[in-house]
Amino acid sequence: MFFTDVKPRAPLAEYDRGLAWTALLLLATGLVMVYSASIAIAEGSRASGYQPAYFLVRHAVFAALGIAAGALAFQVPMRAWQRAAPWLFLLGAGALVLVLLPGIGREVNGSRRWLSLQVVTVQPSEFVKLLVVLYAADYTVRKAGHMASFRRGFLPMFVVMLVVGALLLAEPDFGAFAVIAVIAAGVLFLGGMNWRLFAGLMALLLAGFVLLILAAPYRLQRVLGFMDPWSDPYGKGYQLSHALIAFGRGEWLGVGLGGSVEKLFYLPEAHTDFLLAVIAEELGFAGVVAIIVAFAWIVLRAFAIGRRAAALERPFAALAAQGIGLWIGVQAIVNVGVNTGMLPTKGLTLPLVSFGGSALVASCCALAVLLRVDWENRQLMRGFTV
Repeated sequence: MFFTDVKPRAPLAEYDRGLAWTALLLLATGLVMVYSASIAIAEGSRASGYQPAYFLVRHAVFAALGIAAGALAFQVPMRAWQRAAPWLFLLGAGALVLVLLPGIGREVNGSRRWLSLQVVTVQPSEFVKLLVVLYAADYTVRKAGHMASFRRGFLPMFVVMLVVGALLLAEPDFGAFAVIAVIAAGVLFLGGMNWRLFAGLMALLLAGFVLLILAAPYRLQRVLGFMDPWSDPYGKGYQLSHALIAFGRGEWLGVGLGGSVEKLFYLPEAHTDFLLAVIAEELGFAGVVAIIVAFAWIVLRAFAIGRRAAALERPFAALAAQGIGLWIGVQAIVNVGVNTGMLPTKGLTLPLVSFGGSALVASCCALAVLLRVDWENRQLMRGFTV
């Protein structure tokens, strides 16, 4: 980083403290709630050695790794991220291919989404979300003069996303595919894609999602089950019905930390996909609103940082910041929707909060890149060179 001798024009902070503290508070909330939601599961699991703090320790390690990885990501200038974006995207796509290879990819519950690295297991699709943000931002900047063209602006990116989508659906990981499709489409739209092309893309995506749901019986059952979970509360509606019971028991202020009944082997995935239901039961409506407000703040700050970068004529940084905001916001909305029965059940965690090592580290890296965009904005506003 090179600095000029220009005197700062305004007493700006070095970084967005509100954004950083909000992310840290969500991480801390995740530690507490993962421990509360997983005690019974850990005590009843032979794999954990019947240790009640098994998932807490693992989550704390992943959180520490996420903060360390985020600290490293923050040191990388945005111009370096832009140069590396296509190559990082190819690396992520290669990892999605490796996941599907027998003997390399690890299969759990019929899905092949993980790579075993001896010490840890990595889920590449979580990191691909960030890589898609960076690649889509770089692509949009490079193709800025052709964003109104179907052949030169829209079609190449559409083909790339089809390939990535095919790899994700082969795992299968429909949730990650949906989030990545929204990220790519959103960044292209924010980058100036012709509105007619964007409307056509949305229509294609909607038609594609409907066909994918109809093509797989288990997806169709999930859709039908979420519409009326009480019609089959011991079958396809089991998970959602217990999540709704947890929300009902929590009422306004909850039954108290540690007091959840649904986490006692009634609610599947209580410490991962359905952690919000446990939060609702123990901390009530107030706790859920606090979580939603925290995510809303992060998304608003991401778009504000992006707008400031655009005003400073930094298009890649602007689109990267807003793409990260889209990713965090969409995934949080989907998780909240699934927990409350507004959306079909999908395997998407609540960013920064739910148990899941790859998701936690990827989210920390994404927020570090967002803070880097903000930091560089502030340096330029001071009159420094970045």
